[in-house]
Amino acid sequence: MRNTVKFLREKNELTQQELANILVVSRQTINSLETGKYNPSILLAHKIAKFFDTVIEKVFIFEEE
Repeated sequence: MRNTVKFLREKNELTQQELANILVVSRQTINSLETGKYNPSILLAHKIAKFFDTVIEKVFIFEEE
């Protein structure tokens, strides 16, 4: 699964730490999301999509093999 978290964060001129504070997660969680090392829970995915005023499918793109 790929995602657009880094793109959305940078577009909104936020640091990883600022986004982490808003979502109440660690900066390391944001970094792991952006580098594709971590897939979020549905709750966190929803919080991210809601914060960026979009739908989960626009943030997290599932790619079938």
